[in-house]
Amino acid sequence: MTDARKSNIDREGQGHAQIPRVLVIAGSDSSGGAGIQADLKTVSALGAFAMTAITALTAQNTTGVYGVVEIEPRFVVQQIEVCARDIGCNAAKTGMLANAGIIEAVAGAIRGLGPLVVDPVMIAKSGAPLLKPDAIDALKTKLLPLATVVTPNLHEARTLTGREIKTLEQMREAARAIHDLGPKNIVVKGGHLEGVAADVLYDGRGFTEFRSERIETKDTHGTGCIFASAIAAGLAYQKSVEESVAAAKDFITAAIRAGLAIGKGYGPANPMAWLADRGR
Repeated sequence: MTDARKSNIDREGQGHAQIPRVLVIAGSDSSGGAGIQADLKTVSALGAFAMTAITALTAQNTTGVYGVVEIEPRFVVQQIEVCARDIGCNAAKTGMLANAGIIEAVAGAIRGLGPLVVDPVMIAKSGAPLLKPDAIDALKTKLLPLATVVTPNLHEARTLTGREIKTLEQMREAARAIHDLGPKNIVVKGGHLEGVAADVLYDGRGFTEFRSERIETKDTHGTGCIFASAIAAGLAYQKSVEESVAAAKDFITAAIRAGLAIGKGYGPANPMAWLADRGR
C-alpha cells in the first residue's frame, strides 16, 4: 500500500486518527505554567490530542500577571468552529474566558461538541483577576448549564454561591447550590482547606470524596488548569465522570509532587511528571 493510500485511510477514521481529541478554550500563560500551555501538556501526557481556542493573551511569570489582551469573541468562535469542523472533538474544556462577551460567544459555539468541563477561572495564583466581575452572571446563566463537570476551587465556589466554605460539609452544600445552576456534576476542590487534600464530587444524587496526601509546596501554579484538562481527557476516552475525576486526582497529585521550583514566585506544577512516572 502506498503512503498516500495509507494516509487517506487514516483520514477516514482508521489507525492513529482514532486518538481522542480535546478542544481547550482558555487563555495563554506566557510563563508556561498555567492556561493553554498547561492544558496542552496535560492532554498530551495523557495520550490525547489537544486543540486550542485562545481567549486571551497574558504577560505573566511566577510572580504575577502584568498584562492581558482579550481576544475578540468572534475570533474565539472561529477557532472553535474550524477545529471542530475539520478534526472533530470528543470533549471540550474551558478555562480563562475573561469577559461576558467571550462567555456568551463560547456558550453558543460549543453545543454538540461532546462533554464539557468548565474550570470557572476567576483569579490567578498571584491574586490577579482573570474574569471581569460583570461576567460572573454570564458564567452562571450561559455556560454552567451546558457543563458536564464544573471544577471550582473554594474561592470560585464562594463567588458562585455567596456561601462561606471552611469545612467539607460546607463544600457539599456549595456543590448542591452550584448544581442548581444547571451543570450535571460539580467537583468542589478543597486544596485550600486545612488537613487532608479532599475534593467533593456531586452528581445531583450523591457525593464522592477524593482524598490524597497534602504536599507542602508553593509550586502549584496551574493546578486548576491541569486538573480540569485531565478530567476532559478522561471524558474524551469515554470514561465515566467518576473515573475521570479519580484519574485526574492522581494526575494532579503527581504534578504537584514534582512541582518545579523555578522563578521567584509560585513555581508551576509539572504535568510532564506523569510520563516520567509511567516510564519507570
